Amino acid sequence: MLLEAIFHQPKRNWAYAYDRDTIHLRLRAKKNDLTEVYALTGDKYAWEETRDIVPLTKFTSDSMFDYYEGEVKPPYRRLKYAFLLKSGDKQIWMTETDFQEEEPDDPGRMFQFPYIHAGAVFTPPAWVKDAVFYQIFPERFANGNPAINPEKVEPWGGEPTPFNFFGGDLQGVMDHLDYLSELGINAIYFTPIFEATTNHKYDTEDYLRVDRHFGDADTVKRLVKLCHERGIRVLLDAVFNHSGKTFAPFLDVQKHGAASKYKDWFHIHEFPLTVKNGIPTYETFGFEAHMPKLNTENPDVKAYLLEVAEYWIKEIGTDGWRLDVADEVDDAFWRDFRRVVKAANPDAYILGEIWNESSAWLQGDQFDAAMNYPFTAAVNAFFVEDKMHAEQFANSIGRQLSRYPLQASEVAFNLLDSHDTPRLLTLCEGDQRKMKLAALFQFSYMGAPCIYYGDEIGLDGEHDPGCRKCMEWDEAKQDRELLGFYQKLIALRHAHPALRAEGTVRFLQARAGGSQLVMERKSDTERILVLFNRSEETAIVELEAGDQPWTELFEGNHRTAIDQGVLAIELPAYGYAVMRTELAEQ
Repeated sequence: MLLEAIFHQPKRNWAYAYDRDTIHLRLRAKKNDLTEVYALTGDKYAWEETRDIVPLTKFTSDSMFDYYEGEVKPPYRRLKYAFLLKSGDKQIWMTETDFQEEEPDDPGRMFQFPYIHAGAVFTPPAWVKDAVFYQIFPERFANGNPAINPEKVEPWGGEPTPFNFFGGDLQGVMDHLDYLSELGINAIYFTPIFEATTNHKYDTEDYLRVDRHFGDADTVKRLVKLCHERGIRVLLDAVFNHSGKTFAPFLDVQKHGAASKYKDWFHIHEFPLTVKNGIPTYETFGFEAHMPKLNTENPDVKAYLLEVAEYWIKEIGTDGWRLDVADEVDDAFWRDFRRVVKAANPDAYILGEIWNESSAWLQGDQFDAAMNYPFTAAVNAFFVEDKMHAEQFANSIGRQLSRYPLQASEVAFNLLDSHDTPRLLTLCEGDQRKMKLAALFQFSYMGAPCIYYGDEIGLDGEHDPGCRKCMEWDEAKQDRELLGFYQKLIALRHAHPALRAEGTVRFLQARAGGSQLVMERKSDTERILVLFNRSEETAIVELEAGDQPWTELFEGNHRTAIDQGVLAIELPAYGYAVMRTELAEQ
């Protein structure tokens, strides 16, 4: 055993309360080093009466480590524990203080989970586990009310630039809710809808006013009401890291300088406010002079933004917030933000925009989830860009699963593109075979998938502004076959709990240098295999068939045979298959 590779610590993603009664314990070891792992558990005040041995199973792996997990239900919500590690005929015990040959008999030297406090259990909203999101960039989705068009509005469908307008608005979204329902969408994420000068609205002028070219507060109320009647949740975008240059407090600072009562609302290095050698004399988003960074540690700024956060949840009825540039805002602000939002609506979804590993924000005191860009990068690297082989991809996904508590993975926001990236079809260089493989993985994996508007009908586009083109509503110009694929994909996910949070994730085949991938999703009632062939060559995948009959769940051009207990599936180039069997009652 390589003891140097073995790791565990209480709290975070290694020992956490999954619910009011259950603690999950995890342990890391060198890959393929251990054969068995157990937890010795009990209550410190009643050790002999509660002592138990709990097996841990390998729940995921990456390129260097295996990760083991076990579940404990302590009778008094307190837990003391140590680990028994086995490798073949060798074994050793691990306590909080050391490794030892003999079973520890003193709970005082063991790891501890002191108590499961109800208020400290990380409980993301349950509805997100079943959500299929659709991201809408309002200015480019549909023009439903030409009377509120911006000046110099351009004809719908023209070439997007960083500065032009086409008149998309919230009435346009309401006009196309039938389309979204028929697609199977049950959650919408809107990029900002508040008063701003740009087409993207990330330079907020007034956080309590809807942009005049989108509608007004009553428009949002009607939109939310119509969405809720259809079972569609509504997520708004909060830009609390920075405001826009026309934000009233910033205008006051520009006018009055150091005498402004709002000067401490921002991070100002010197007056007057100007730009020297491309760098503003005040802090901004990036170096964008029209996006001054807010001082969220200032009590007045915090009070104002928390009022905004509560208003749109409590008064308008929206279902949560996506938080722009969330990792650049101080943690204390987000903790207060969570308390305010969850008091207004305990089921509100709080989603942070973080492009990297996000475990520090996913401990139950800040966000429910982060935009899962590490997932995006891995899926695109394997299915789209051919930069990973199957084992590398499985390792990347395994590493992500190991970093977060299970409840965070269950509600992760899994996207393949967005308003900040090239569109998926463009990344695939127009090859829909690659696009379909990536989407199939996205929709059969744990977490909430999100479609960027128009991907489903074949919209393409390079990085901003190309990825922000107008939605195509002329059916003759839509890719109806691709739309049908997405409809079936969404229906498949809705129909099978094993493909959502209820199912475990395991890779049955992901070989070094390989192009074939087999993912198992398994619940108490069904076992689903999702097979991918990311190759120009035909591949045959063979798996144990088991005793129960198998059915095909998704249309594909593969061939299947069962012979002598072996399930053989022939996958053509860039082919896929989804197979299901019922699990016998225990």
